[in-house]
Amino acid sequence: MISMMYHHLNSDRCSNDYDIFESHLKYIKENFITTFPTENLEKNSICLVFDDGYYDFYKLIFPLLKKYNLKALLAVIPKYILDDCDNNDEDRLNYEHNDLFEYYKNGTFCTYKELKQMIDSGLVQIVSHSYSHKNLVEDDVDLEKELVISKQMIKEKLDIEVESFVYPFGKYNQKILDETMKHYKYSFRIGNAVNKDFNGINGVIYRVDGDNLENANDIFDFSNMLKFKFKSFIKQITGNK
Repeated sequence: MISMMYHHLNSDRCSNDYDIFESHLKYIKENFITTFPTENLEKNSICLVFDDGYYDFYKLIFPLLKKYNLKALLAVIPKYILDDCDNNDEDRLNYEHNDLFEYYKNGTFCTYKELKQMIDSGLVQIVSHSYSHKNLVEDDVDLEKELVISKQMIKEKLDIEVESFVYPFGKYNQKILDETMKHYKYSFRIGNAVNKDFNGINGVIYRVDGDNLENANDIFDFSNMLKFKFKSFIKQITGNK
């Protein structure tokens, strides 16, 4: 099972060109079955995971998911989510990647109203990406707030069960993993490896980096898939370090 990681479209960093990304989704539609962790796996299952919940997901990516009838997880950060926003698209989209957190009050992230609309489509499942997007291995992190409060806030605002957690920056250790699994059924990291199923590798689901694609399908070619499978084999032996 392949799980993918994406962030933006048409941004300056951690992004994809719109046309290339649409071709990429078209290729996925023709060759894979998109799935949520809560569903049974099918042959050629793929799990698409978008980090952070920026407004361009709602404005640019969600319409493509609807066009190709593809499912995706959206990992959100409650600290930066507004209930609603009246700012126009130019105001909400016209920021560089590194400024999006600072100007979140201008609606640089999806609002709860927009998240609810996407949930209702049946194509988007909302998961936690921590409360404030801190590196969880740092000494001053409040794990209760990042893991538990984030889940509670999303659940209360959207009336949904939150069963997956995506580690900010892909950073965690065994203690953090153990604590995460007390509250979530599934957890995701970065790592460019593939998974047998949603149990992942040693309890964590690895994701292939889908940002900065050069074309629609190179990332799925034989040589890349061989590298991803080899890394999976190594990680099963050496552990998630």
